[in-house]
Formats: sequence, structure tokens, C-alpha cells
Amino acid sequence: MKKNFLIACMAVFLCVAVAGCAGNRNMAVQDAEEDIYDPMENMNRTVFNLNDSLDRAIADPLARGYRAITPEFVRNGVRNFLRNLRSPVNLANQVLQGDIEGAAGDVTRFAMNTTIGIGGLFDVAADTGLEYEYEDFGQTLGVWGVDHGPYLVLPVMGPSSLRDSTGLLVDTVADPVRIYLYNTHNEEWYYARSGATALDKREELLDVIDDLRKNSFDYYAAIRSAYMQKRAALVKDDNPDILTGASIPDYDDE
Repeated sequence: MKKNFLIACMAVFLCVAVAGCAGNRNMAVQDAEEDIYDPMENMNRTVFNLNDSLDRAIADPLARGYRAITPEFVRNGVRNFLRNLRSPVNLANQVLQGDIEGAAGDVTRFAMNTTIGIGGLFDVAADTGLEYEYEDFGQTLGVWGVDHGPYLVLPVMGPSSLRDSTGLLVDTVADPVRIYLYNTHNEEWYYARSGATALDKREELLDVIDDLRKNSFDYYAAIRSAYMQKRAALVKDDNPDILTGASIPDYDDE
């Protein structure tokens, strides 16, 4: 535990230091594609192409099969359950961001969905107006004023940035579910949860990814733009589903 805490602290320090230095450069995350700071684009594109090949060969067929054989109400139940398991991480980040109203909403959602919603299988809280809000430490750093730093494409995991990669590390290390499962020697359940989460997310994005692949002149740039717009929206607590309607630059004019 102490080692994991030190790793997380070092990651946050590095992120703030590097992103702070980069803040003097052209790295504003706005709608304009040229404003995205991507100094390692050649390497990012190589990793992106590898990820895309793996996605087409493995993740995409699995997601389509999952959608084909699993009724929608079952998929919704799985998604609700996974979101409920993530409640402690969402709550911690709401508190760190100073969003007391959001934190109270997370507590209420978790209590309602865990009890009335049968362990989170049913999102009864949403029926009362308490919609799910995804929060992570990358967003928290953004609320604190930390810039993205360099745009990154992580192997297998996809688009990210220095700030968001740091946030992912901190959230993973601090996740109470992961800590409990590792301390009780049930690591396989943590990996099963991670796999289910990845499959659920890929199924959710099937139509969006298909559209981006079909209609983008530069698929890499389209994903990069959509990702950065979505992250900006999350930090501002705007509509987090911006990826489903992301504005793609008109590269035909270049």
C-alpha cells in the first residue's frame, strides 16, 4: 500500500511539473484541431495503427458478438453493475474537485442502486433524476488547472494525455475494489471486471467508431479531436457524450 501511494504521488508530481512547463507552449485544448499538443505524433500514429489492427481483429468482433447474443436489458444491467462498482472512485474525485453536490449525488446513487437496484443491476437512481456522472483523477487535475501536457496514444488502451495517464494510474492504485480483491487474493475477479468494462465500453461505441472510420479523412486525427473534446466537456461537467457527436475537422479543405 505504501509503495502504491508513493508511485501515485510521484506520478502526480511528474504530471504537474511537465504539464506546467508545456503550458507555455501551444497546447490549449479547444475545438480547433491545430490547438492539440501532439509532439510525438509519429510514435502515436504507430501505436494507434497497432491498436486499430488489434481492435479490428479482436475487440470489434467480440463487441459485435456480445451485442448480437446478449439482450439489451442484460447489457444495460451489466453496465449499471459496473458503474455501481466504480462509485467509490467517482465519489473520491467529486470530493477532490470540491463538488459537494456531485458527491452527495454519488452517495445517494450508490445507496439506492445497491439496495433497491439489486446490487446495482438496475439504475433506479436515474429514474429519480440522479444521472450517472463519470469522474476520474485526470478530470480532477483538469479542475485544479493542470493542462493536458502531450497527447499520448497508449498501447491497447488508446487515446490519452500525460495528465489523463497520470489520472488513470492514480485511480487504479486507489480503487477500493482493486485493493480489496488483491488483499483477499481474488485478483482474477479484478481482471474479469476490467475485461467486462472494456467489452461494455467497446460495445457502447460500436456505431460511433464505425461512423468515424467510414467518414473521417484522417481517422487518427478524428479520434484525437473527439477524445480531447470529450475530456474538455467532462472537466467542465458538460455533456460527456460529446464523442457520439464529435465535430470532425474538414480535412478536404487542407
